[in-house]
Amino acid sequence: MEPFVSTLIYFFVTIFIVLIGLIIFELMTQKYKDWDEVLKGNHAVALSIGGKIVGICIVLAFSIYNSANIIDTLIWGGVGIVLQMVAYLLFQLFTRNFSVEEQLQKGNIAVGIISMSVSIGLGFVIGASIT
Repeated sequence: MEPFVSTLIYFFVTIFIVLIGLIIFELMTQKYKDWDEVLKGNHAVALSIGGKIVGICIVLAFSIYNSANIIDTLIWGGVGIVLQMVAYLLFQLFTRNFSVEEQLQKGNIAVGIISMSVSIGLGFVIGASIT
């Protein structure tokens, strides 16, 4: 019975951490509201959000594999969110020729794919560093 209970606990903790991450990312986005854009059918924003979700989940998966308890997972989840935010800010910084937010708002799929790839790729790097 214990593995079942642990799975449920980790499941709900993961959902909680992902929701916190999405709220923080929504607050960071100043030119549009993420979910409003998704409802409009903006694929670029959806790709970017999807990448953030998968990136955070990757960090959490590695954390669950390597942590002794739920507290470690909560801590690493927080670290994962912070590092994903840093990655997004660096992505914006290194694209000085254009605004990532403006391009996502315009529905630029190419920028959405790169944003998603940055989040997922760095999710693996952050996750793999958890020992």
